[in-house]
Amino acid sequence: MHFYNTTSFCIFAKTPLKGFILVHMSFGQRLTELRKKQGLSQEELAQQLGTQGPAIGRYERGTAKPTIEVAAKIAKLLGVSLDYLVGNSDIELDSEMLQRIQQVAQLQEEDKQMIYTFLDSFIDKARIKGILK
Repeated sequence: MHFYNTTSFCIFAKTPLKGFILVHMSFGQRLTELRKKQGLSQEELAQQLGTQGPAIGRYERGTAKPTIEVAAKIAKLLGVSLDYLVGNSDIELDSEMLQRIQQVAQLQEEDKQMIYTFLDSFIDKARIKGILK
């Protein structure tokens, strides 16, 4: 179940006792979470972005929204996809995963099918063990 709009989105979080629960996060909350996960202050992120700390604070509080270009730059600096940052995807694809996906996309079709078969077998194994639903 996904809910999308321009200011907020939903993700599913796994808890040890309750399984999956619906967690509502705004763009600003996601930005805050990712920034802190990277160990960056608002000012440090702002410097890397070429702006001032108060702009990041406004984004995080939801009182201002970045342009698509700025949001893309923030996503790149934080090592996630723009889709994840803005809530179009619930899966956090870091830059390493994105790079691998891009490399697979460039392979010949026969090689892609081998990789898909390999991945499917691991996914099936995880489902059997109850790790994935």
